[in-house]
Amino acid sequence: MILPRYRIAPSRIPGAGCGLFVEDAVARGCVIIAPDNVHTVWPEQRLRQYPADSIEVASSVRWFENWFSITPEWSDECYVNHSFSPTALWHLGFVFALTDLAPGTEVTVDYRYLIGDGERMPFRDAETGDEIVGLPWRRALAQSAALLAAIVGP
Repeated sequence: MILPRYRIAPSRIPGAGCGLFVEDAVARGCVIIAPDNVHTVWPEQRLRQYPADSIEVASSVRWFENWFSITPEWSDECYVNHSFSPTALWHLGFVFALTDLAPGTEVTVDYRYLIGDGERMPFRDAETGDEIVGLPWRRALAQSAALLAAIVGP
């Protein structure tokens, strides 16, 4: 569920297709996206039985540890693009604003937090040209928790 008003439009990221843009200002630390219908959660072992270009793999995100949520109905959340300098933070299925976001800001997250340990995206980061490789679960959780604590404050 996307909480602020938003629009889907061509991304400003080269080669990314469309992106998700907030239409309302969003304050730092506020939730932009929250899970609202997690109907399928698979262990990674089951997910990896499907080809890399399958709808199951393409519509999966790491939910926790080695468990992935599968959402093949392709809701608008799938238009959140990757960036190593993201505007938002993925943490346990929620997406939080990393800074105050002005209307018209594209929502981006670091995909390394939502793909499997060592999983490689089939594309490179548009800005740096670097590979996008999933972080180990404990490292991803620790880093995203520390970032979240820093943006929401005491």
